[in-house]
Amino acid sequence: MEKVESYLAALREENTHQNLVSARSLEQAWIRHLADSAQLLDHVPRETLTWLDLGTGPGLPGIILACMRPNFRFILVESRRRRVDWLHDVAQAVGLANVQIEGSRLELVSDCKVDVITARAFAPLPKLIDLSARFSTDATYWVLPKGRSAAQELHELPRSARKMFHVEQSVTDPEAGILVGKLSKSERM
Repeated sequence: MEKVESYLAALREENTHQNLVSARSLEQAWIRHLADSAQLLDHVPRETLTWLDLGTGPGLPGIILACMRPNFRFILVESRRRRVDWLHDVAQAVGLANVQIEGSRLELVSDCKVDVITARAFAPLPKLIDLSARFSTDATYWVLPKGRSAAQELHELPRSARKMFHVEQSVTDPEAGILVGKLSKSERM
C-alpha cells in the first residue's frame, strides 16, 4: 500500500501541472482510482502474468494494479509524450520494476500476446477490439471498465462477438459496468 500511496501523492502533485484526472476525483482517490482499479483483479485468474493497459493516461488502472501485483508484468500504452514522461518518472520513483511503458500509438506497438487486456477510457468497444485483437489469444481475458455505457457498447457488437462478453457490476459505482470476456480466434481476425 506504500507504493499506492506514493503513486496517489505523485498523481495529486502532477495533476496541478497537467490534467491527468478530474480534480474532483482526487477528493475520493481511494474509491475512484484505487478501488475502481483493484476490482479488475476479481475478473482474472491469480496465475495471470502479462497485462496490457491501453490508453493508460495517468496509469489507471495499470500503475495501481502493478503496485498490487508485483509478480505480474504490466505494459502500459500511452501516446501523449508528457504523460509518458511522467509515467516513466512515477514508475521509477514508486519502484515498479514490473511496468513497461510504451510511448506510442497502439498501432505502432510491437505484437505480443498477453493474458489480460484492459482499457479504461480508450475507445468504443468495436474499435477497441479491432485495434487490439492482435495482442489476444483464446485464453486472453478482456476486462474493460466501461462505466454507464457497458451494456450499450456490448449491444453494438456483432452478435457473434456479443456472446463472448458479459457485463459485471462495478463495486464502486452502481450505475457502471465492466465488460469481461474472451475473443474466439474468428473474432480476432
